[in-house]
Amino acid sequence: MEDSNTIIYYIMGGAAGLFVLIILAYVILSKKMQKSEYKKIQRLQEGTKENRFSAEILLQKLYLTYIKIPFLKRYVLKIRRRLEIINVDDEYATRKGTAKILTKALVILVPLIVITIMITYTNYLIMTILLLFEIFMIDTLIDGSVDKIDNTLLKEQLDFFSEIRHAYHEYNMVEEAIYQVAQDDEKNVSRQGEKIYEILISNDPESELEKYYDIAPNSFLKEFAGISYLTKEFGDRKVEGASLYLKNVNNITQEMQLEILKRDKLNYVFQSLSIISIAPVLLLEPLKNWAISNFSFTASWYQGKAGMIVQIIILLLTFISYILVRRLKDNGSTGINTKNTENPWQARLYKKKPIKKIVDLFIPKVGTKEYRKVGQLLKDSASHLKIEWLYINRICLFIATFIVSIIVFAQLHAVAINYIYTEPTTDYDIIRWTI
Repeated sequence: MEDSNTIIYYIMGGAAGLFVLIILAYVILSKKMQKSEYKKIQRLQEGTKENRFSAEILLQKLYLTYIKIPFLKRYVLKIRRRLEIINVDDEYATRKGTAKILTKALVILVPLIVITIMITYTNYLIMTILLLFEIFMIDTLIDGSVDKIDNTLLKEQLDFFSEIRHAYHEYNMVEEAIYQVAQDDEKNVSRQGEKIYEILISNDPESELEKYYDIAPNSFLKEFAGISYLTKEFGDRKVEGASLYLKNVNNITQEMQLEILKRDKLNYVFQSLSIISIAPVLLLEPLKNWAISNFSFTASWYQGKAGMIVQIIILLLTFISYILVRRLKDNGSTGINTKNTENPWQARLYKKKPIKKIVDLFIPKVGTKEYRKVGQLLKDSASHLKIEWLYINRICLFIATFIVSIIVFAQLHAVAINYIYTEPTTDYDIIRWTI
């Protein structure tokens, strides 16, 4: 019994000693960590960590989700190509902006699709065309959101150039003035200023400037980068007692002010006009149901071939009006081709031998007058298309038009047959006399 008690005491003593050793080790290590670089790193990290469920992290996760969905991936890449120009190699900001714009578009589009299906579930033709219109609408919403960012950048450039003038008076050096003004990290234009500064101090500024011309968000930044490079290389000179560089900056500022006024006027004139242009299609089915319920004789007209033809014509006119409104509203902001011009679907299709043989039958022979004429037209229009790609587009458009026409005529024929078999003899009067 005494031996067992002695063993228990030894165990308890050993445990207590081990506990004391752990405490001593913790105290010694903590003192060392206080003096080490670890504490400095901890202090640097304070205030920089995001909350676990913050909006920033949510948008980054949404971006990774959208990029995996085949249909949405097209829009993700389209928005990315435009935002990459404004954000200048800032991948985090590009992903955040892409997810934000696409999420807003989906929040509007998804309820609209559900409402469309609920209203037009009895008419599959109208439902299909309305859903196609709503797909076009998402393009409008996305373009509008990116244009809004580009307009904000343009307005920031006014303040940026104003600060450039003051900084140039102080330092009398173009690159130094741009560097000082570009230190404001809160504005998108500061990234453009940093990019121009890097071009000016690079080993080969001329070639770097040519590269920047291809990715600049607007023509005003191109002009500013160009005159900044010329002034740095060849120096500034006085014209009528004033700096030529500052005069050029003032001229660019005046052009930007006119451009901002033009865009504001376009936005005001075409405000909500895109939605109004498709209103006839949205009201087509409710109007039809109202007419049939109040005037029963209109049912025979709507269910016949004539009614279907009129509905198709209204849809086509609405579609054309919608496209024209979009073209008129386009302010030319962020002028970049967001399509894949190096290896488009036309090039991949033309590489297949059976398709290549068919397409070559329609292409004019090399060296002929028609071949030169088509090539010159493509050059004059500044198109990225090759002649082979142009004819692939024409053939695909012809095939699509042929298929759609066959489907429409077959549907019209089926409607006419159904009308003959099922239409009852009319036994009512439009005007009823009361005695």
